[in-house]
Amino acid sequence: MKKFFATCPKGLEYLLRDELIALGASDVHEALSGVHFSGELIDAYRACLWSRLASRVLMPLSEFAAADEHALYDGVQAIDWSQHLTEEGTLAVDAVSNASLLRHTRYLAQKVKDAVVDQFRDRNGNRPGVDLEQPSIRLNLLLRKDRALLSLDLSGTPLHRRGYRVGQGEAPLKENLACAMLLRAGWPEIFKAGGAIVDPMCGSGTLVIEAALMAADVAPGIRRMYFGFLGWLGHDAVAWEALIAEANARSEAGLRALPAAFFGDDEDPNVLNQAKRNAQQAGVIGFARFDRQSVEHLQRPTDATAPGLLICNPPYGERIGQQAALVPTYRSIGDKARAEFDGWRLAVITSDEDLGRAIGLRAHKRYVLYNGALECRLLLFEIGGKAAPQPVVEKPLTEGAEAVANRLRKNIKHLRKRLDREGVHCWRAYDADIPEYSAAIDVYVGREESRPDRAPSSWLHVQEYAAPKDIPEHVASARLAELVRGAGEAFELPRERIAVKTRYKARGGGKYGRMDQRSSFVIVEEGGLKFRVNLYDYLDTGLFLDHRPVRSRLREAARGTRFLNLFCYTATASVYAASGGARTTTSVDLSATYLDWAASNLALNGFSGEQHQLVQADCLQWLAHDRGEYDLIFVDPPTFSNSKRAEDFDVQKEHVRLLQLCAERLAFGGMIVFSNNFRRFKLDPLVAEQFAVRDISSASIPFDFTRNSRIHQCYELQPI
Repeated sequence: MKKFFATCPKGLEYLLRDELIALGASDVHEALSGVHFSGELIDAYRACLWSRLASRVLMPLSEFAAADEHALYDGVQAIDWSQHLTEEGTLAVDAVSNASLLRHTRYLAQKVKDAVVDQFRDRNGNRPGVDLEQPSIRLNLLLRKDRALLSLDLSGTPLHRRGYRVGQGEAPLKENLACAMLLRAGWPEIFKAGGAIVDPMCGSGTLVIEAALMAADVAPGIRRMYFGFLGWLGHDAVAWEALIAEANARSEAGLRALPAAFFGDDEDPNVLNQAKRNAQQAGVIGFARFDRQSVEHLQRPTDATAPGLLICNPPYGERIGQQAALVPTYRSIGDKARAEFDGWRLAVITSDEDLGRAIGLRAHKRYVLYNGALECRLLLFEIGGKAAPQPVVEKPLTEGAEAVANRLRKNIKHLRKRLDREGVHCWRAYDADIPEYSAAIDVYVGREESRPDRAPSSWLHVQEYAAPKDIPEHVASARLAELVRGAGEAFELPRERIAVKTRYKARGGGKYGRMDQRSSFVIVEEGGLKFRVNLYDYLDTGLFLDHRPVRSRLREAARGTRFLNLFCYTATASVYAASGGARTTTSVDLSATYLDWAASNLALNGFSGEQHQLVQADCLQWLAHDRGEYDLIFVDPPTFSNSKRAEDFDVQKEHVRLLQLCAERLAFGGMIVFSNNFRRFKLDPLVAEQFAVRDISSASIPFDFTRNSRIHQCYELQPI
């Protein structure tokens, strides 16, 4: 089995993951702007030929440290290039650098090329040439944090170049983005039910053509004359020819059965001619009709009897037109959809929320997609039936709700690039930024456990802070309602996707209200691992977001260790340690509910068996009687605990005894990572007398929690 990585535009990762699974790939899991998968070489070939969403398919050749140009050169030279290329062949190199000392990508590409050709020259005096367009092999270098990953680009050129485009409009839509729009809009299901497709602003015809190819089961790469593996010495020509033969047979059968159900309109006669030429080159011109017509004159095709898909990529006001001038166009799309396409589905992509609202219909689904570097939203509408014939007018936001929404939009804009770059899907968006609206708002992106086939969605978790004593309860309640309304507006989420934990006054102080009993879990991803979270039933969700860097440090330190996780909660730290290569993990907690949850988290990531122990016990009592030895201990106790099944616990009073018991179980050279969330916590001087203490609190606070640097305290301890 070989490992591969398929790249794609941001926003397509989950769709691409599902597509690769359907194509037979193994060990498939998404990452930022791409998907990792495993398989044989033929599986990578199949992805190159059949993926409608991928940009490139890469096969890693070597990974090595490359802190400077000499290490990079030596790492490339360590590969035997005679297995990949002849001296008569050609090569090209693409390079990307991220958080590394070497940043000049053109220089990096040149250095890789030099290392390859020098190896040939040193052996026999001859060297391969360079061809930037269609080389025998194309190499891809990713340099991240001074580590190099060098891969063979099996695709050679971007896979969205299908080979049929002979002309394009002013703002062309990439073919893989078009396919993502079609899949999100449910086109395959609509077509199977007998529906047609209409694009009233078709441009060069990309959406119509890709819809026809998808419906006819035509491999998107069947007309490409060049792939990056065709000149590679490791190429399996027999396997490739078998895939081509199968694809040709499927294409012929699909086209024979394809109805004439594909319609494209545009005002511009020049782009219509391009659309027709493209459709002819793609082999679907006989099934598509392209007419010169404006949106204002749009009509439902007379021979389209079943409900179909009305889809378009109108101008956004970014490059072609200005926003104000485009409002009538978007309004016409909504008006014509209601008047002519009752029962159909409407899909519109735009980068401007105000233009989306001008359509005058309420979208039942929204998806974030990227058209190049431009963040867009694909809006889906159901026309007719339960859809209101008039725009749904909501009560305007209050001044307070608008202030919250604006603050959240600012935070989102500030954090978005780093969240995307680091692949963070669960994060803190707001932490009492406006003092009058005192709550924490966390974002969770994932899939409902009960509906794993559905696309990832976003949820908000709102946790109210105690209001000052001089604030009447009805005022605090009204402010919380405004905060929730503003959050829903900023994130474009319905109220049912916002979990709210409210406080009420009770004897002994403020208490959180009764939780829901939904037993509804969402599967989220963090650090390439999967975890179950429950946003409604418990005070905490099952994943402490402020410990994200702590978990990463534990993973880095865990290789080869016997790992102990005390007060383990849902054992997220144990999952990280196991993924980092811990020999064994032992997770201790008093709660059977949390231990069941912990077992699910471990199993969800493929960690089971005797090397991963779960122990139900009071941690202090268990430490006093356990005789095991551990190399790495993580202890994250609650601030207070008065459980009926265990002795009372106060972290300030008990932490010295707790750490001393941990030290008795620690192997020579081992380390304790001690964390707690008590804001007024002070480490007892006795600890410094018995341990070498390293305060890592600042380094362990995630970038999205920097508004509150006292969210937790964390120390690395080693006995003296």
